[in-house]
Amino acid sequence: MYKLKTNRAAAKRFKFTKNGKIKRGHAFKRHILEKKSPKMKLQSRGMVVINDSDYNRVEKLLPYGG
Repeated sequence: MYKLKTNRAAAKRFKFTKNGKIKRGHAFKRHILEKKSPKMKLQSRGMVVINDSDYNRVEKLLPYGG
């Protein structure tokens, strides 16, 4: 069987935890930040684990763990 290619765009957006879960960054944090509340900007820091319903879709893009 041939090697599978990693989707490079996905590799830059997702990271794996030690236990094999996939983390993602928050959306709406790049620009037009003046009108967004401080609470929203504060809560958008860091990364969160992706939803179970999205796991299979993202995992296909990263066959070897990113």
